Amino acid sequence: MTISALIFDVDGTLADTEEVHRRSFNTAFQRAGLDWAWSREQYRDLLKIAGGKERIASYIESIDIHDVERKSLHARIAELHAEKTRIYSSIVSAGRVRLRDGVARLLKEAREAGCHLAIASTTTAANVDALLEATLGARGLEIFDVIACGDLVSTKKPAPDIYQLALHTLGVTPDEAIAFEDSVNGLRSAVDAGLWTVITPTYWTEGGDFSEAALVMPHLGDPLQPLHGEPGGRLTRAAWLTMDELAERRTPPHAPDAVRALYQGAS
Repeated sequence: MTISALIFDVDGTLADTEEVHRRSFNTAFQRAGLDWAWSREQYRDLLKIAGGKERIASYIESIDIHDVERKSLHARIAELHAEKTRIYSSIVSAGRVRLRDGVARLLKEAREAGCHLAIASTTTAANVDALLEATLGARGLEIFDVIACGDLVSTKKPAPDIYQLALHTLGVTPDEAIAFEDSVNGLRSAVDAGLWTVITPTYWTEGGDFSEAALVMPHLGDPLQPLHGEPGGRLTRAAWLTMDELAERRTPPHAPDAVRALYQGAS
């Protein structure tokens, strides 16, 4: 089989957005009259919970308040998260977030090879739209054949639901696709959906157990931002991850030459 699709997580994978998310949460809390201020360390820990609304709920459960106040705060979660999303979208739309090294290049290579592109994210559609349009241009959304967001499934990462939805909508099997993630929750979601997964951690996710990943790198690399020690370390073809490399690695090592050629047909 050829590689038919690349499926990308968004926050931390396409772009390192988490600091903007953290500041947007804090601004939303301040505007709502709350004295909450999530530090970088605190937010890094909260990121173990998938979904912004779920993080707010977890935080409410962790603070020392009366049950009546706790219930009242839970009732405000949707309002707080909506305000946070508006703040985040305005920052991203202003061009203050860029794609991680190698992302735009690999997206272009994949499209030129006839490969489908998809999003599988726990974030909201509004956040995805804002990031893609700001970083890839007015037609950024059109690059992706499927955009599967968290609110479309009942159970978020680390459950495999969002990847299963993306695969089903694309009409491809897990063997025909590759997932790109940055976190342990994302890795578990992709692997449980049967996907061969590339991990590119950030400050927010480094140090996690990525032993189930097929490949772990600091970023995807680029001719202008080559990966240190490559080729010759994790990669064999270049100092950045290419479609040729993915096709070569995705081929079963015992496959006959004819089958290997099919896997590498995009090269």
